[in-house]
Amino acid sequence: MYTPKDTQERILHRFKIASGHLKKVINMMENHQYCIDVIHQSQAVQRALQEADDLILENHLKTCAADAIRKGNQDEAVKEVMNVFKKRQ
Repeated sequence: MYTPKDTQERILHRFKIASGHLKKVINMMENHQYCIDVIHQSQAVQRALQEADDLILENHLKTCAADAIRKGNQDEAVKEVMNVFKKRQ
């Protein structure tokens, strides 16, 4: 089993998984596969993308946001992260 080493590699791995699932969804649609099976595969794409987003956000909080807070820009850092969550809804 493949084990990614660092954060960027983990993120890229999740995007590659999502890409593979998306190719499968496209193929399934082109071949008129059963709708529920297509939905399940589409949900796998969405989960993989969400996991990538979560890794990116976690990394941002540990690096960029933490650095901004140390420099006294906590309001800006918090606002930026809150905007991410507002867009998810």
